Amino acid sequence: MSTFPHAVNDSATMLRRNLRHLRRYPAMVMMSLGVPIVMLLLFVGVFGSAMGAGVTGAVHDGDYIDYLVPGIVLMTAGYGSQSTALAVNRDMTEGIIARFRTMPVFRASVLVGHVGAAVIRTVASAVLVVLVALLLGFRPAADPVGWLAAAGLLVLLVLALTWLAVAIGLAARNAEGTSGFVLVVQVLPFLSSAFVPPDSMSGPVRWFAANEPFTPVIDTLRGLLAGTPVGGSAAVAVAWCVGLAVVGYLWARALFRRDPVR
Repeated sequence: MSTFPHAVNDSATMLRRNLRHLRRYPAMVMMSLGVPIVMLLLFVGVFGSAMGAGVTGAVHDGDYIDYLVPGIVLMTAGYGSQSTALAVNRDMTEGIIARFRTMPVFRASVLVGHVGAAVIRTVASAVLVVLVALLLGFRPAADPVGWLAAAGLLVLLVLALTWLAVAIGLAARNAEGTSGFVLVVQVLPFLSSAFVPPDSMSGPVRWFAANEPFTPVIDTLRGLLAGTPVGGSAAVAVAWCVGLAVVGYLWARALFRRDPVR
């Protein structure tokens, strides 16, 4: 049962299962997609003129939406991971995972199915956010290599957040137990370079915003999409994503291997 063909087949089955479940929970999908778009509309249409004055020169043409979009894309990944944590926790608390443990399936395929579905869903949501941004005036200057690099970094970020979400979903005793993770992924983008440069912040907040994980990811995406040099932020961004992905994967694997007491 642990041979490679069996593992691939079982993982594909679990992936199809999770993709079909999206139709059963449309409200969750709409929330993970709708909130970033609402944030985009809010910060472009309501706060754009005022906040754009503080970032003039930070992007290639001084347009605030060009500065804003990378942060909104990152928020899309964050809200997508929130849905994953809840979905994994639902499987855990409702006994579906316990049932899968008794069946002749590749055990890790359950988690792989959740991760694969989350990546597909979140990347599709990010593409839709970018399309909406283009309609609002977003004008990236990236060449094909820049777009591919930005897409690769986004997928890496989604993998990192998704594996952390899977671990949180396995560890929590109920849906409310995932709220701490949800709060972190919702708040951290506001304490980063997503909306204004950290240099415009004060004291400890400036230091935190400059050194938290999301800032180098946003700065790298911004540089790639704007066609400007990314400097050392790219290496830091990749290091953060890989590190968080490894931590989340190892944590999720350890939790999944033990027999939970519910």
